Amino acid sequence: MSAASCLLTEDQFLCSICLVVFTDPVSTPCGHNFCQTCITQHWNVNVQTQCPNCKKVFNTRPELQVNTFISEMAAQFRQSAQQKASSSSSEQQAAKPGEVPCDVCTGTKLKALKSCLVCLDSYCETHLEPHLTTSGLKRHQLIDPVENLEARMCTKHDKLLELFCKTDQMCVCKLCTVSDHKTHDVVPLKEGYEGKKAELVAEIQQMIQKRELKIQEIKHSVKISEKDADREIADGVQVFTALMKSVERRMNELIDTIKEKQRKTEKQAEGFIKELEEELSELKKRSTEVEQLSRSEDHLQSFRTLNTATPTKNWTRVSIRLPHEGTVRRAVNQLEETLSKQMKKLITEVELKRVQQSAVDVTLDPDTAHPKLILSDDGKQVKLGVVKKNLPDNPERFNYLVNVLTKQSFSSGRFYYEVQVKEKTDWELGVVRESINRKGSITTTPQEGYWMICLSNENEYKALTDPSVRLSLKSRPQKVGVFVDYEEGLVSFYDVDAAALIYSFTGCCFTEKLHPFFSPCLNSKGINSAPLIISPVNHTE
Repeated sequence: MSAASCLLTEDQFLCSICLVVFTDPVSTPCGHNFCQTCITQHWNVNVQTQCPNCKKVFNTRPELQVNTFISEMAAQFRQSAQQKASSSSSEQQAAKPGEVPCDVCTGTKLKALKSCLVCLDSYCETHLEPHLTTSGLKRHQLIDPVENLEARMCTKHDKLLELFCKTDQMCVCKLCTVSDHKTHDVVPLKEGYEGKKAELVAEIQQMIQKRELKIQEIKHSVKISEKDADREIADGVQVFTALMKSVERRMNELIDTIKEKQRKTEKQAEGFIKELEEELSELKKRSTEVEQLSRSEDHLQSFRTLNTATPTKNWTRVSIRLPHEGTVRRAVNQLEETLSKQMKKLITEVELKRVQQSAVDVTLDPDTAHPKLILSDDGKQVKLGVVKKNLPDNPERFNYLVNVLTKQSFSSGRFYYEVQVKEKTDWELGVVRESINRKGSITTTPQEGYWMICLSNENEYKALTDPSVRLSLKSRPQKVGVFVDYEEGLVSFYDVDAAALIYSFTGCCFTEKLHPFFSPCLNSKGINSAPLIISPVNHTE
């Protein structure tokens, strides 16, 4: 490049339309220069033919010719820029994966230093220079290099997204605030970002806390499961050890039975053999006598001797029966029946021991008790009195049937309590919904919110279903255990002393609080005057 040309700056050879060094520059009649393609496209899209710089209007589109002088000068500047870019590109680093590449570089893409929010391009050090030196480009907004610059522009107004609409939770441009988001709560993008960031941080912290709590919950569940597994193993060992002992005892009994039968068979056989040997000896003796008679001449005496009685027992029907046939089969059948009963009893014992771990302390609520009921001071006993007390008829109180509930109620989990029913001929026990009707005559069925069993007429046990179910019990319960699993929908009653299940309501649907229910029932000439007593639960881990 000549010395004179070095006095010229590159921005003197930039097209004011495309803002790069001229390509095929042409001059308009008003004296301004443009790339031939840029001015042609400009006039093609505009109604008037005017100069983009001075706005002079031409009635007819001027015939444009390439300005050879400017073209040569622009070519020299372009060549110089390419040489400079070529020499500096070796010093600059090529864009690595994850880095923003220069949009102008051809061939090897160099690492971009800045991105232009006006041009929507990213530039390396060489191609960024016009934005740092050219007056028109200096006004452009440069930011740290980012990819996908188009996403930062409003698709409707082609303006930078620099605001945040809190109403619609979206980024908008300035023109959006006077159109679609005119009445919305709009803040600067940084403020919106900070607010959104704070919300996200709070949300993440909340999620972290929830997950930390869930981890603790799971770890706690694992510990409970481990404890439950140990208890199950212990219970299983207890049950199977008892069953194995029972089997071993039955096996020894079977062996003793078979051996005893064998001893009797051998003794019988010895008796038969001894008798046969005696007869055999007698027969041999008779045979000798007969043989001697054949040589005697005293036929009369011989005849008398022949008529002497000989053994006449018929041994054809005498035999030794096999005493062991069917012994094992009968023993196994008996064992099966015994084990079945024993297994049921052992399982119930284990089950009762487990539900007793859910024992709760309950006390009777005097505000619910019928006026004729007498409650102990500690709220653990109830019996029927003679005189009806003058008590307020509050909504919670039973006013017709002699019933009472506990102060405590349960709306989740498991709970268990025991009631002594000793010396009583009539009683009702169970759990009820909190919203049950407590006035007048009551239908005590699950449909009405009652899950109960009862004793009447001293020995008639029933589950109060619809219709009621008669219960056949092997023993008369002295203490009744009541167990409820709220989520499982289960209410079970146990004979505590016999460790036997009395009855279970299954598939229940509980939707509100449950209260333990007690009714000592009526007295008849002093009979059934004993109280119902809430007993402490005696259980071991």
